[in-house]
Amino acid sequence: MTTTTTSSTGTDQQVELAITGMTCASCANRIERKLNKLDGVTATVNYATEKARVSFADTVTREQLVAAVEQAGYTAALPTPPADAGSGGGEEPAEADPTASLKQRLIVSTLLTVPVIAMAMIPALQFDAWQWLSLTMAAPVVLWGALPFHRAAWTNARHGAATMDTLISVGSLAAFTWSVYALFLGTAGEIGMRHPFELTIQRSDGAGNIYLEAASGITMFILAGRYFEARAKRRSGAALRALLELGAKEVAVLRDGVETRIPVDALAVGDLFVVRPGEKLATDGEIVEGTSAVDASMLTGESVPVEVRPGDTVVGATVNAGGRLVVRATRVGADTQLAQMARLVEDAQNGKAQVQRLADRISGIFVPVVLALAVATLGFWVGTGNGIGAAFTAAVAVLIIACPCALGLATPTALMVGTGRGAQLGILLKGPEVLESTQRIDTVVLDKTGTVTTGQMSLVDVVPADGVEVEQLLRLAGALEAGSEHPIARAIAAGAAERVGSLPVVEEFTNLEGLGVQGQVDGHAVLIGRVRLLEQWSQQLPAALDTALSDAQAAGRTAIAVGWDGQARGVLSVADTVRPTSAEAISQLRALGLTPVLLTGDNATVAAAVAREVGIDEGSDTVIAEVLPQDKVEVVKRLQAQGKVVAMVGDGVNDAAALAQADLGLAMGTGTDVAIEASDLTLVRGDLRAAADAIRLARRTLKVIKGNLFWAFAYNLAALPLAAAGLLNPMIAGAAMAFSSVFVVSNSLRLRGFRPLAGNTGVAARS
Repeated sequence: MTTTTTSSTGTDQQVELAITGMTCASCANRIERKLNKLDGVTATVNYATEKARVSFADTVTREQLVAAVEQAGYTAALPTPPADAGSGGGEEPAEADPTASLKQRLIVSTLLTVPVIAMAMIPALQFDAWQWLSLTMAAPVVLWGALPFHRAAWTNARHGAATMDTLISVGSLAAFTWSVYALFLGTAGEIGMRHPFELTIQRSDGAGNIYLEAASGITMFILAGRYFEARAKRRSGAALRALLELGAKEVAVLRDGVETRIPVDALAVGDLFVVRPGEKLATDGEIVEGTSAVDASMLTGESVPVEVRPGDTVVGATVNAGGRLVVRATRVGADTQLAQMARLVEDAQNGKAQVQRLADRISGIFVPVVLALAVATLGFWVGTGNGIGAAFTAAVAVLIIACPCALGLATPTALMVGTGRGAQLGILLKGPEVLESTQRIDTVVLDKTGTVTTGQMSLVDVVPADGVEVEQLLRLAGALEAGSEHPIARAIAAGAAERVGSLPVVEEFTNLEGLGVQGQVDGHAVLIGRVRLLEQWSQQLPAALDTALSDAQAAGRTAIAVGWDGQARGVLSVADTVRPTSAEAISQLRALGLTPVLLTGDNATVAAAVAREVGIDEGSDTVIAEVLPQDKVEVVKRLQAQGKVVAMVGDGVNDAAALAQADLGLAMGTGTDVAIEASDLTLVRGDLRAAADAIRLARRTLKVIKGNLFWAFAYNLAALPLAAAGLLNPMIAGAAMAFSSVFVVSNSLRLRGFRPLAGNTGVAARS
């Protein structure tokens, strides 16, 4: 699905093409080179999202861009126009699951391949005519199950390139073709033939050897790897879908004084709509009537709700936490801040550096060398007069032994064990492309609200005036605030109830617009709110309370004055509290060689106070405050431009684009779906200490994958000289494949022993 539209900047235009047919990172490189050869074209192709972002001059048409991609052997589609507003509420048809076909091939291939491998490797299972049953079961796997690899290999061949698909296709077809030859024209088809378990080295013409287990086994294992990869890639667009889900679906529009509920897509600029307490704002607009507090933390990161009144602007998808509002729509559809954030997320995803798969890097050298060696072997044996049969046996043996069966297990098994262990520890790894970034990161950017802090307001300090008991102050203030829906009031009421128990009933409760609340509690006339409210009733703060209020504000807290019966009686402070484990987590991140940076939409005073509490050095480069969502992306980009490799930890919608832009995105599992989908790693339990363990686990998993890839090739490479010399028999080929596979699996299983850092055991869901 292509969601981005085109735009013009001067004489240049920009378009995003949806690419199909790519099977590895080298495919993306080939398309990119093809597009960039056109005059006036600058293109970047992202294998993970299967999209090409192309800037082109007026001299180039979009049709030429599509044609260039097709000439490279792939398919490109232009962006689809957006659906008309009001048509079906903006719902899109359900997408077909692109992994369904791959899953079907994997299941069928696995059911057919397991018996073939078992019969080939266990002589006791080799009954009379077993080889013909093996042929019957292996044929669908090699010809149908491996069809995607054959197609990719053919595309590569037409363009003079070779990838791992080439080696998989050539190796499996060579093994299958030679087995068919040996069965029908050689001696391998004789009833009663066995593959004895012996490792003798001797020359033969190959007429009695079959390699069906190699042909079908490599297909099954590589299909498994491709399926897990495709399933992870499918999530790349989920962040955008989750963003769109955040918005309201319906809105109450005021027309001729009557409220009418309509789909949000039918809302037009200038329409008046009603937002009741607890409802989401349907779109960006301006307050026309009413006052309230709007919780915008999801979008801005500001932990304190924003007071709004007529004339103030509000943002769609934020939540009305107070009274009834009437809003005039100023921006709708693609122009809203939510839609702009969706574009930021997609831009960041498309702008990520392409991750070259380790296997494809190796195959860039390994595949041409193997093909050249097979041709050289054939030529040598024919040239030395050893007969065409012996020559083909040696050449095909080279292709078969070079077909790295364990390569199909190298990444999926390590990922399977690593992700399984991560899930036990509350860490979700999303795919192999995540792992390389963890090896290189040197800077970790931490969103404040909801990541370093709890993201919820709570009562943190109570300062009574002389002669006033703390319990009485909390009882009266908590009772009055319990009648308000304001988030700060709820924090005070909850804190008071926790400390003094049940609260008395409030009478004559009144909400004073923009100032606070008043009412009767236990026979006392109580006022709570801004200092200005108490002063209006001639209740001046004594020096001690005035100092307490100033100190609270200097520490980044929200201070509320309380008075009753004509006198100021105390000051209550509420704040977004720091998580108890944040300081320890930041210390652990430092131990991994990472520089922590605090990033927040809150003001500089609050940011500095939090930084001091958790041990982050205060400086312009390490504490960055008062930033909007697009600014967070720019901060990450600026750090990357300075040569830093950046990890980003966040939890809100306002962090999604920055999470996608960062080299490694880590989302708190207690945060929004958008942040989780845009990230690479998810910390399920919302404990920042898990970030250090997540990075350690990802690095360990990458190390295991590299070891697996090395040994997957090493076992095969060691047997290549025997194959070229014509000394390879089926048992040696099978043993090399089996030993390499067993090693890869056992090496991967070592990840089950991964342990969290000391003191982090409480992070795990189970250990």
